[in-house]
Amino acid sequence: MHSRRTVLTTAAAAAAAAAGGATPSIGHQPPSLVSAPVSAPAPATRARLRRLISRMTPQEKAGQLFVMRVYGHSATDPDPADAAANQKEIGVANAAELIAKYHVGGIIYFGWAHNTREPHQIADLSNGIQKAAAAQRVPVPLLISTDQEHGIVARVGAPATLFPGAMALGAGGSRDDAHTAARIAGEELYAMGIRQDYAPDADVNINPANPVIGVRSFGADPQAVARMVTAEVKGYQGAGIASCAKHFPGHGDTDTDSHIGLPYIHHTAEEWERLDAPPFKAAIAAGIDSIMTAHIVVPAFDPSEDPATLSRPILTGILRERLGYDGVVVTDSLGMEGVRKKYGDARVPVLALKAGVDQLLNPPDLAVAHAAVLKALRDGELTERELDAKLMRILLLKERRGLFKDPYTTHRAVDRVVGIRSHLATADRIADRTTTLLRNDAGMLPLSRRRERRVLVAGVDAAAPSGTGGPPTTVLAKTLTELGFTATALSTGMAPTQQQIDEAVAALGERDAVVVATYNVTADSRQRKLVAALLATGKPVVQLAVRNPYDIAQLDGVKAALASYSWTDVELRAAARVIAGRRDPAGRLPVAIMRADAPAQELYRIGHGLAY
Repeated sequence: MHSRRTVLTTAAAAAAAAAGGATPSIGHQPPSLVSAPVSAPAPATRARLRRLISRMTPQEKAGQLFVMRVYGHSATDPDPADAAANQKEIGVANAAELIAKYHVGGIIYFGWAHNTREPHQIADLSNGIQKAAAAQRVPVPLLISTDQEHGIVARVGAPATLFPGAMALGAGGSRDDAHTAARIAGEELYAMGIRQDYAPDADVNINPANPVIGVRSFGADPQAVARMVTAEVKGYQGAGIASCAKHFPGHGDTDTDSHIGLPYIHHTAEEWERLDAPPFKAAIAAGIDSIMTAHIVVPAFDPSEDPATLSRPILTGILRERLGYDGVVVTDSLGMEGVRKKYGDARVPVLALKAGVDQLLNPPDLAVAHAAVLKALRDGELTERELDAKLMRILLLKERRGLFKDPYTTHRAVDRVVGIRSHLATADRIADRTTTLLRNDAGMLPLSRRRERRVLVAGVDAAAPSGTGGPPTTVLAKTLTELGFTATALSTGMAPTQQQIDEAVAALGERDAVVVATYNVTADSRQRKLVAALLATGKPVVQLAVRNPYDIAQLDGVKAALASYSWTDVELRAAARVIAGRRDPAGRLPVAIMRADAPAQELYRIGHGLAY
């Protein structure tokens, strides 16, 4: 490890020297030493970064605008299948070759790309990427990023600490909890060499049918969402990493998934100002480092019906000029169908840059995208001065996050903070304040270890969203057993067959009560048949919505209903503690639940939540 450390420190010194900075100290700097409030950079800093930009060729400048995926657990020696995937999709074998060929400014980590196996490996991958960056003709450290929203979207799983997601935190209602969760999450990412988190989600989820945001949002009250966004921005950036509010100008009121289609947001300018703008204004006021665009059409702002990612009226006219934001603007993934529908992959990156974007995230074909930017530069559609201004924003962010001083980390830094006992305990305490009790007729909850000792846990077993364990019925049953019950898990799936329903009813016959986990129940969902059959036994039925909290509107006759807002282990364990009476339910609905038979009428309003 010592010789490797020497190589990395030498590489860091080279990168710092190239930027005109001081030689970094050996070893990982604590986030508190590199975190700085966003303020106007010193003239000397700008001058130093201008000199760095002036040394770049057009090819290098274009490359610096891209943030790219790459397969593999190692920067130089990925598994053969990952090397083959890189050759097929990018024309290189590994991350080091990607950096040498395209001079990309950032790399995004994904679990499916095998970047995030475990914390030490992630740290080694990050160090290998930064070593490759330092070996370039013009050394520039990379901004390594990931989507670690927590809840249902997290790329780094256990043993890292995983917190309740945004809507659960919204139910908890504590800005201190949101700040603490973001700070700890940021410290752990920093220790693994990840310096940008595409979080928090600043969308206001006012549409229960939203298929892509939902529980990723803090809720449906714009001001409440704004407060939580502010808390998380300060938490992440206080830990030394760049925060990123998404998805501008607001993805909360749509029933189309922009991964597979192009959503329309039909808000008027006044509605946008009232419903969508407050969280983004709050993020800007908190000094956020970056904002991510949405692949959505907002006709009120751009009659051309270009997606916001490609819309100059939205990104320059509103975000830059009206809101006064001068930080980094990054696209949502350019591989999503929402941005690819109207224009080809060669036009999208150019149009995004012309609209006001600085960073181009994850194009489906990097060779095509990179060549298109260079062609636009040669043809005069983009000017080198415009590219230099974008590069300056990106480099200032890297400077602010300490990457020119020391972009590296160590195994010791990982061991000191990632998944340590105090962090895990904090995650459990925060989760205990989020579970929401929606209905409790005749005081059915909490379950009694005397009357309802034998408990069946049935329902959905969705794949663990963050590689955190599961399956949900097993986690619930195990936790209830640890709390003094005799609990048995029976997975019945998202669409239980009649045979599975019959098996659950038969299993309940030998037990005293059932906890049934539901997942986004709709009017034609077979989960309704399962719940109805369990209710018909006359045994106590406790329904737990493990994703969106709206399920209860579709489930007639349920007398005890809760919402956990996610099926990650930390939230399921918290829900089990509430069911068992070890914790009082403290969460309050951050969204309204409308009646299924009268969608204009509220079944439960924002702020609803029962206590024991």
